[in-house]
Amino acid sequence: MAIAAPQRAHTDAADDRSHISRLPYLPGLDGMRALAVVAVMVYHANSDWLHGGFLGVEMFFVISGYLITLLLIAERERTYRVSLKHFWLRRARRLLPAVILLMLLLSVWTALFEREALGQLRGDVLAGLFYVSNYYQIWVGLGYTAAGDFAPLRHLWSLAVEEQFYLVWPLIMAVILRKVGTRRVADVSRWIFLAAVLLTATVAVLFYAGPIGEPAVTPQAYWWIGDRPISKVDTLYLGTLSRAAALMLGSAFAMVWRPYAVARGPLRTKGRLLDVVAVGGLVVLGWMCWNVSLITPQGADPQLFRGGFFIASVATLMVIAAVAHRGAYANRLLGTSVLVWIGVRSYGLYLFHWPIYQIIRGVAGNKLNLREFGIAMALTVLVTELSFRLVETPIRSGRFMESVRRIRRQPNRGPRRLLTLGIVGAVVLAIVAGAALVTAPLQKNAIARELEAGEEFTTDLGAAPSGAAGDAAQPGTTIAADAGPATTRSPSTTTAPRNAVSTTVGAATTVAPGAQPATTAAAPTSAAPVVPATTQPPAPPPATAARSLGLVTDVSQLQRMEVPPTTGYHRLIALGDSVMLGAAEELQALGFAVDAVKSRQMIDFVPTMQQIRADGTFGSVAVVHLGTNGPFSQDTLNSMMATLVDVPIVLLFTSKADRSWVPGNNEKTRALVNTYPNVTVIDWEVLSRQCPGTCFYEDGIHLTDSGQQFYAGLVKGALAI
Repeated sequence: MAIAAPQRAHTDAADDRSHISRLPYLPGLDGMRALAVVAVMVYHANSDWLHGGFLGVEMFFVISGYLITLLLIAERERTYRVSLKHFWLRRARRLLPAVILLMLLLSVWTALFEREALGQLRGDVLAGLFYVSNYYQIWVGLGYTAAGDFAPLRHLWSLAVEEQFYLVWPLIMAVILRKVGTRRVADVSRWIFLAAVLLTATVAVLFYAGPIGEPAVTPQAYWWIGDRPISKVDTLYLGTLSRAAALMLGSAFAMVWRPYAVARGPLRTKGRLLDVVAVGGLVVLGWMCWNVSLITPQGADPQLFRGGFFIASVATLMVIAAVAHRGAYANRLLGTSVLVWIGVRSYGLYLFHWPIYQIIRGVAGNKLNLREFGIAMALTVLVTELSFRLVETPIRSGRFMESVRRIRRQPNRGPRRLLTLGIVGAVVLAIVAGAALVTAPLQKNAIARELEAGEEFTTDLGAAPSGAAGDAAQPGTTIAADAGPATTRSPSTTTAPRNAVSTTVGAATTVAPGAQPATTAAAPTSAAPVVPATTQPPAPPPATAARSLGLVTDVSQLQRMEVPPTTGYHRLIALGDSVMLGAAEELQALGFAVDAVKSRQMIDFVPTMQQIRADGTFGSVAVVHLGTNGPFSQDTLNSMMATLVDVPIVLLFTSKADRSWVPGNNEKTRALVNTYPNVTVIDWEVLSRQCPGTCFYEDGIHLTDSGQQFYAGLVKGALAI
């Protein structure tokens, strides 16, 4: 389909004579692509190495907007029309062959080695083929920051954004060029720029600055479509409109910065000045890649969503300005052979690196070490080069079918047989992969299933105790030493475990020794009050507290401490995050009331602990495992310890996770044994190495059945229960 231009004979004739919008080959743009894709690959390997490496995608968006718009203007100038049909065919020949190859190979691999992930891969494949991966990920809640899945196609979101732009923008440009022609198109750029500014401001207003947990825990971090939570951060990061500012800035710049026009204008002698501008742009981009993060323990990075993307886009334009100027050195410096080689293959490198990373590390949240990164890069370069030479280039240039016809005409049967075998093999692989995808059941990953099962054995201790209004045990009332945890009423549905045997004390339900207590599923809690800053640690507990085991770093150090009778509503309480949640059933079987929730952080939970203490819910033992999901300050730790100061026995677990804040958290936790005689620190980071068998899922954090038994065994080994 083509949209013809209106009859402007004299204007178009002038345009035809000058062709000032034609696009010369600029190797510096390939160099910019190289820098962008390297930044992204390093970030995807290990975000600790380059916190803001994802901004390489922003560079890609700006470059794409600039080039596509310049090509459309040049075509209109040369042929007096914009052929949408030919534009989209060129894009299809450029993009589809490698994507189809990737999905074919990946489907076969997943069917052979990751069968549990096949059902989820089916949706990713369909979304990828139709270039709607970004909205699919937003809808299903498996955005770019979700960490627990084998997700080999998650990176296709950015290609979806670009392809949606390629679908819509040529239509808009065809109308613009029809109305104003190529000479006056620069006048339109100001409106495109203002639209980009408006989009940036809209994102800043819609951005949610705060911790991001499960929808029930932080509902304000989500938009709701019926009962379906839609992450605000994922939507703003993955959405086409919210990321369109970069594409629009590149497009607006193409309208005013056409290489041949600049070379003929008053800026033709300003090459050295533009080199300085380019250095400034690269410095800004480098600083942002080093210092800006996508997600922090406190939530998404505000400086990114409140202007950071816009600044990165403008910095990219500063570099493009020099690269596109004949008198600047930038085009030559960024156009060195190594950078050009990488830049020319940047599409394939981006396309293949992420699934290769996933195959090596198992789940999206794991970080590669240097050895794994080296292996991944070698495989990525190899696969990219094969795809570039054997698939992408032949199809894009039209030589692929010519080669097929030439082989078929050869009198020698050998090449023809190889061609036939290749075609048959590809068809068989496609059939096998398609059948596997179609028939695979859709299921959650093993970690999600385990945590979901653990929720059946938890209690929302932040809710008011069931007897608070009347006849249940009140603070100061002694409950029998062998009584199990009381069941707390909450808005959630109560589920009684199998073989539960209970007796009643007032309105509270207690459990006979050896039986499993009833449980209540966790309910959403209200917004927590601000924790007051604590500059001094709370007073140590009374001298009557049970003797501490100190810092436990070996199973042989465990001694069964006598548990005194309780004066609180629950005798045994366990408070934690998703690590404890995995072992909730085992802890409940020991008699604990378990309040464990995914993504919980100490700073957010301290107000709830203060409420639990005020309600008289604490009893003889409190087990606490917090620190996996974010850092905590000494003030926050002191505030938490103030809620536990009267509990005779406190067991604190250190954390085990490949997260930058974990060492600092663990150091603060271990030091508590020097201040609090009621505190025993179970050094989970160390003790977990003594767990027999396979105790962790692929993320190295969450517990398998063996890990759950070992985890609960540490608690049982420390207590005479």
